[in-house]
Amino acid sequence: MRLLFACLALYLAVVSTGEAKTDSQKASRVVCYYNSAAHTRDGQAKFTLADLESALPYCTHVIYGFAGINEKFKKVMPLNENFDVTQQHYKKVIATKDHLNNKYAKPKFILSVGGGADLSGEGDEKNIQYRDLLESSALRTTFVNSAYDIVKRYGFEGIDLAWEFPETKPKKIRSKIGSFFHNLKTKVIGPSVIDKKAEEHREQFVALVRELKRTFAMDNLMVTVTVLPNVNSTVYYDPKLIAPHVDFVNLMAYDFYTPERNPEEADNTSPLFELVDRRTDENVDFQVNYWTRNGAPSSKIVLGIPTFGRTWKMTEDSNTNGIPPLTVDGPGEQGLFTRDAGKLAYFEICQMVETATKPQIPVPTLPTTSFVIEKDTSRRRGPYAFLIPESNKKGTWISYSNPEYAAAKGTYAKSKGLGGIAISDLTMDDFKGTCSYEKYPILRAALTTLASPY
Repeated sequence: MRLLFACLALYLAVVSTGEAKTDSQKASRVVCYYNSAAHTRDGQAKFTLADLESALPYCTHVIYGFAGINEKFKKVMPLNENFDVTQQHYKKVIATKDHLNNKYAKPKFILSVGGGADLSGEGDEKNIQYRDLLESSALRTTFVNSAYDIVKRYGFEGIDLAWEFPETKPKKIRSKIGSFFHNLKTKVIGPSVIDKKAEEHREQFVALVRELKRTFAMDNLMVTVTVLPNVNSTVYYDPKLIAPHVDFVNLMAYDFYTPERNPEEADNTSPLFELVDRRTDENVDFQVNYWTRNGAPSSKIVLGIPTFGRTWKMTEDSNTNGIPPLTVDGPGEQGLFTRDAGKLAYFEICQMVETATKPQIPVPTLPTTSFVIEKDTSRRRGPYAFLIPESNKKGTWISYSNPEYAAAKGTYAKSKGLGGIAISDLTMDDFKGTCSYEKYPILRAALTTLASPY
């Protein structure tokens, strides 16, 4: 084990020393997302600067999430000015790299804008300001200049665009009669249009990326793009035109199903390959192939790997064998630590679900459970677990990522010649080593497959 992690350290030292690398070295990024809002959690879920420091030896890049856009002036702004600026968290985060042992290369810190963190309103209205900005060359210039200013002022080494394009419409559960009338309506009127100016916004986003890179290149600052879940790449992104102006693209190919979007049906949230009787685009392989077949070098595509699971409430109508897709009734109960209905961090899942498979550190605050675990030996769809409802307890169904599945995605990224992996995010991994006696098991597992020969 010591030899393995010594090899990992050497590997990271080679690939982290800058962006001016050979193609083979560029295909080795380990991008670590850091959700700064995790400092507000209580107990073992609270994520501190010390926790961040312990992950840095494994990361080539750290993406700080998130900044937002001022609705009136369209400038980049801190979302929590008191925390980020007044309490100097921006600067404190940048300073963590100075504490690294000399044998580790220092990761590059990038500020991410968007990610849904600054949105308000409902439906299409909540992200309209992101499209308004694209439509005006003057507003794009204002945005670019403000992005440059904030990056330089606080010591970041680049900007990441986690742009808020409209999401695809979620799958609806319809009766046979409902499906008949829906299909008839589609034939007569045509499919519903989410964004009437989608083609224009596609071209304008290319212009924004190009303008950012022109300004940032003068100081050798980075420009990256994060493609958020459920945003249709085929509509909003032109890989061939974007690729020359970005250092890499983080492809968040997960959350194809979530309790909020799919409250009546649970399914695998991040399958590697297409599953039977599912939409052809709801898998990692489809998303990666779109970018690489349409002009983006594979070495610039970084594959996102989630460190959390999605949960639904099972009902009397749910399949007792747990095989998805299955009927459910909205988000599962919130976790004891993250307190977010329908979503559990891996450090919660490994204590609640995987305690049946290996010895764990005792956590007396957690209830005793008897989850049925489906591990996914095929490495195609990801693991899931479920707790069948009984008279004295509620049923739960969970689709999640674990170290084994993260390793499978790392292997996939390497086999496709991709630019590396992106862990989303550090604060949801088992960052204290509660379950396995080692910190960041999902990050480490994915990294191991990148560093190992085939």
